[in-house]
Amino acid sequence: MTMEIGERAIRSLRFLESGDLAGMRALCSDSATVWHNDGAGERTLDEQLSRFTSLARTVDSVRFEILRQFAKANEVLQQQVLRFERANGQRGEVHATMYFRFTGGRIERIEEYAYEVPADRGAAHEGDRRA
Repeated sequence: MTMEIGERAIRSLRFLESGDLAGMRALCSDSATVWHNDGAGERTLDEQLSRFTSLARTVDSVRFEILRQFAKANEVLQQQVLRFERANGQRGEVHATMYFRFTGGRIERIEEYAYEVPADRGAAHEGDRRA
């Protein structure tokens, strides 16, 4: 069962990448909640999906790279990087740790601790060292 919920957590992000919010929603309980470290507090899943839709309208591509994942019983903790690119070629990354709690095989709670950084941050630092 541990592997199954780990795969479900990843599948939920793949649905977000493709813009399939209904697919994401189907993996979650009706009362699913989301907490994010942006200071806005707890939200319903539908409120969070609406926020993600707003972000998705501003980018051409979105891809989650899962760096590592730990699963036990009904919980998954994973480290990931969300990479995105805008129409003007600007790229960015959101480094995050996400926690998923499952009830009855469906996502009941998501917590996300995220930090956005420019994708070209390494190039800027290399240029600083050469000067």
